[in-house]
Amino acid sequence: MIYEIVISDQADVDLRGVYEHIAFELLSPDHAARQLERLEQHIVKLEAFPERYRLYEREPWRSRGLRVMPVDRYLIFYITNLNMGTVTIIRVLYAGRDIDDQLKDQEYSYFCD
Repeated sequence: MIYEIVISDQADVDLRGVYEHIAFELLSPDHAARQLERLEQHIVKLEAFPERYRLYEREPWRSRGLRVMPVDRYLIFYITNLNMGTVTIIRVLYAGRDIDDQLKDQEYSYFCD
C-alpha cells in the first residue's frame, strides 16, 4: 500500500525554520538547501513503509501511535492512519531540543483514527 503524506502546518513551519536557521543564522544557504532536501527525501520514503520506525517511547505519545524517524540531527515525528491510508508529519525538531516540551502543545486531532 502507498500512503499519502500529509504535512501539518506546524511541521511546515518547522521545515521552514530549519532552512532559515541554517541559511540566515549560520550563513550557509547551500547547506540549508541540502539539509531540507535530505529531510524531504526521508519523508517521502514513508509512503511505502511508514511503520518501520519506532514508536516514540514517552507517554502519552506512544499509546497514540506517534513514531519518530531520525534524519541527521533532526527527528521527524509522524502518525500513521491505516484506515485513511495517510502518514501525517506532526513535527520536525532538532534532536538537541527538549522534545517533550515541544510536543506537549500538539493538537489531539492528529491522533484520531
